[in-house]
Amino acid sequence: MIVRDIIATRREVYSVRDDSSVHDAAQFLREKQLRAVGVMDAAGRLVGAMSQSDISDKVAAENKCPAWMKVSEIMTSQLVVVPPETPLDECVRLMEKHGIFHLLVVSEPDVFHGMISVQDLLRVIASDEKARADLFEAMMFPER
Repeated sequence: MIVRDIIATRREVYSVRDDSSVHDAAQFLREKQLRAVGVMDAAGRLVGAMSQSDISDKVAAENKCPAWMKVSEIMTSQLVVVPPETPLDECVRLMEKHGIFHLLVVSEPDVFHGMISVQDLLRVIASDEKARADLFEAMMFPER
């Protein structure tokens, strides 16, 4: 299975602008029930990623005002991106290597397709394991 298989069913690609306030971005995350989102500049280019952890670590823990801060001040700009053709096992390796929970999906020429998360990968792994267990059960205990 590849990244495209996961993102193909999604209807929307969520992002926020880098000049948005952190407060507005946090409300967007809550409204859409997201943990992280891509950050776009005024020209529509992907320039970063922002997560709930960024808000917690760089705003709340520092006792800063989210209404006065811009997303560009707290976003992660060192991005780990994957193309839609990336196998899911490679995604797991990248997340583990970089200590991250989301990967940005980008194809040429710089088209942002959204993000995949650890939760997405766990859902696929659990589904695959159940399918294997069902197959094994059918082989071991055929219906008579």
